[in-house]
Amino acid sequence: MGHSKETTQSEQQLNALSRVLQRLREGDTVAIETIYAYLTTCFAFDLVWIGLYDRIEHRLFGKGGKSTIKDAPFLKQRFTLTPGDILEQVVIQQNPLTLPDLRAEQRANEWRKFAEKANIQGTVVFPISFKDRCYGVAIVGSSLWGNFPRPEEQSLISIALGEFAATLESAEKEWKRQQIKQLDRPMLSMLSELRSLLNFEQRLDRVIDQTQNFVQPARTSVYWFERTRRYFWRRATSQKGTRLIDDSSGLTIQEMSSFYQALQADQVVAIGESMSLIKADITLRVMEFIRARSLIAAPILYQNELLGFLTAESDESKIWQDEDKQFMKAAAQMLALVSPLEGMETTIEQVKLDQALTAKIAQAIYSTGDGVTALQNAANLLNQRLKVDRVLALAYDPDQDAFEVRYQTQPKYKRPLPSWFASLSPIDWQMLEKQSTAIAIENLEDDLRFAAWRTPLLEMGVRSLLVCNTAPEKSVESLLILANEAPRSWNQSEGEFTKIAAQQIGIVLRQWRLQQQNDQQQKIYQTIQWGLNTIQQTQHLDLLEKSALQYIAQLLEAPMAVLVAWSAGRRVGRIVQSNQERKFNIDPVLKVSIETDIFLHRVLAHDGILSVSIDEIPIETRQWLNAPGIGQLLAITLRTAPEHEPTAILLVADSLGRQWLDRQLTVLNTLVAQLAWSRRHLIVAEVLKRDRDRLERLSWYKHRRLEDMYRSVKFSASRLSELAQNDARQAQFVRQIDDAIEPVRQVIRDEQWQLTVRNETVQMIGLVRRALDRVEHLLKQRQLWSQVHHEINPMIFGDITKIELVLYELLLIACQRANPGGRIDIWCRQIDVEWMEIAITDDGTIEPRLIEELEAGRAVDLLAPTTLDKPPGLHLAICQALMQQMGSEFNLYKLDDGRIMSRLVLPIG
Repeated sequence: MGHSKETTQSEQQLNALSRVLQRLREGDTVAIETIYAYLTTCFAFDLVWIGLYDRIEHRLFGKGGKSTIKDAPFLKQRFTLTPGDILEQVVIQQNPLTLPDLRAEQRANEWRKFAEKANIQGTVVFPISFKDRCYGVAIVGSSLWGNFPRPEEQSLISIALGEFAATLESAEKEWKRQQIKQLDRPMLSMLSELRSLLNFEQRLDRVIDQTQNFVQPARTSVYWFERTRRYFWRRATSQKGTRLIDDSSGLTIQEMSSFYQALQADQVVAIGESMSLIKADITLRVMEFIRARSLIAAPILYQNELLGFLTAESDESKIWQDEDKQFMKAAAQMLALVSPLEGMETTIEQVKLDQALTAKIAQAIYSTGDGVTALQNAANLLNQRLKVDRVLALAYDPDQDAFEVRYQTQPKYKRPLPSWFASLSPIDWQMLEKQSTAIAIENLEDDLRFAAWRTPLLEMGVRSLLVCNTAPEKSVESLLILANEAPRSWNQSEGEFTKIAAQQIGIVLRQWRLQQQNDQQQKIYQTIQWGLNTIQQTQHLDLLEKSALQYIAQLLEAPMAVLVAWSAGRRVGRIVQSNQERKFNIDPVLKVSIETDIFLHRVLAHDGILSVSIDEIPIETRQWLNAPGIGQLLAITLRTAPEHEPTAILLVADSLGRQWLDRQLTVLNTLVAQLAWSRRHLIVAEVLKRDRDRLERLSWYKHRRLEDMYRSVKFSASRLSELAQNDARQAQFVRQIDDAIEPVRQVIRDEQWQLTVRNETVQMIGLVRRALDRVEHLLKQRQLWSQVHHEINPMIFGDITKIELVLYELLLIACQRANPGGRIDIWCRQIDVEWMEIAITDDGTIEPRLIEELEAGRAVDLLAPTTLDKPPGLHLAICQALMQQMGSEFNLYKLDDGRIMSRLVLPIG
């Protein structure tokens, strides 16, 4: 039975909850009364209280309830939440809180005292929350200690309170919706009315009336901007009988700079209790002028040109609603759209005048071939139209990274501006390149644009600028600047006129620059031509190096040019310098190590010109590069062909911070290349001349000695012939001597200064035997075993004497190279019917480079050291050249088994 009773009670509670939820959703009764009735009738609580949460004030509003004390005013009080109390804990955490005895709870504050009076002990504090947002709390309590609702009852109460919170959220949304002003109807009505009005003044009054009705301030006004004198005056107002401010007085831009800048940026300015974001002193001046304590100001902007502003003014401090600000902005935009109709005729007339004046500027520019005169004519016409104090034409110089003033005008008794303007910041560059119109600066003191020019311009009294790229929306090459010495507002027509004039002036500046570049190139070409001719005509190496250094230093406008030179294959270099200034002179040093100097190795590894500061030079290098004035260096290797080994490095130096122009570096590359070839030519010519002189002397000496020897032997043979007239054996011996020295006579007669080929035939074996006889002593001395391998004995055709000498030379080198006790093999083999091969093999060792260089021939770089410069490589190279001259071959190989083979290919007779 007990179980059945419990079930019946649970069903009753669920039915009651269902009815409560339905009533809350239908909204037929007051929601708080519904939830109060549910808590008091369905549960036996001694205390029921509901409080709604105020988020702004962070407090609870008591909505009454039930307690053991009748008509308790405490239940309808406002309770401010403090950190740590139980009510704030429930509001923040949004979880139910159970208290066994409310009277003993120290964090209950006022509720603890009330619990003592009403004898409330067991208490539960429920949050009224929906979607993580708290709308209040509900407190239920009992007079018994620790007497709480059962868990299922707490769940039912939480469900009911959750639905109650959802009802409160819906009510709050509906209330907010009703508070929002509708902008569409008054806007559509105003548009319809503006279309039917005849003039701008009527339209102005209609916008003011509609704004007054919607925003409902103390008054609505329109302030108009006087561009020439730069102040605002009240043109119209909703408050009849108010004196309009005209030309006699007004609010100047200087008095409202930040307010004015905000309007220029198309921002709605609201001044109320928070006094807006405008500076306090400027806000105070604006409010004094308008005679209001709070206001909304919306800019009237047409094509980025500020015409004035629309205000809603209040005599009391007020926080303006977003709807009011949106309506004000839309109304101001409507005024901007209808404003051009006011001065349409004046605008058309001004456009015609500007077109005529633009044509005059073009005519003034193209009617003269002189750039200065053309710019002067254009500046006069610009002054005539715009009444400016200064006109400047600037051209950007990428070499200097600055703007050069190509032309400027200034008022009488005023100094001209500096001839160079610093480069601009990246932001200013981007602005100039992307802007399609002229950039207007009304007051340079209040504007952060063109910060690089700000100080020099302000020092010269300039306060306002109109800056225009001569090629709009393209990279900056030149600029036209109009400057005023008083703050000035520039309108759109002035900007358009300046843009057209700037494009015309840009053509003049471009032609001027091209002419200057052409003159510079011509001058550089003439200078290079003179330098190249000087270098090419110099026939002495020392004079060439010093003359080239002086010329390079002069051309690069550098105080120091130094050459570090060395001979090919050498490890030590010498210093050549030709400097005038003492602080750029290098103190003499004994030597410069090419092999160990790190900086020189860096220059040699670098392709082109290396630019470094003195701080990058190693300490070891500074031991010889010791001129005290060196700060910045250019270093370049003197190179000719890729296969040629460099033999010099050029160093050009100046003070720290020196920057060289690109055209100077181009010229330096050209001159260095010519210097490298001329220098190499002189060195090669000198080496060849030295070798030729030496060989000529040697040839003359040997030839004369050979003549003496021949005469001496011939004379001795003739005396022996006289003595041996009766002795047949001695007579034969004398004839043998004559036969032996007969070839010497032919050499003396036919080969004094050049070789002569005399073709003969001889048996191969005889040729080889005679060559072996020449080295017989060396074979015995080194205990070498020799053997000739052959199957046939053909006749060899050619200059037999020279072939025998070559064969002898090859056998001699092979014997010297072979290991003692080794062997020499001579292999004779017929290749075909025309050619015979004689190959000499030995077991000696040879430098691999010798075989490679002998096969490749003489090195292309005649100055580079090689194994063919001295014996045995020199003798082998001579043999090879001699055989080639006679139409035969000589090659040197290293066989796979390690033996060395000297191979001759000879013609068969």
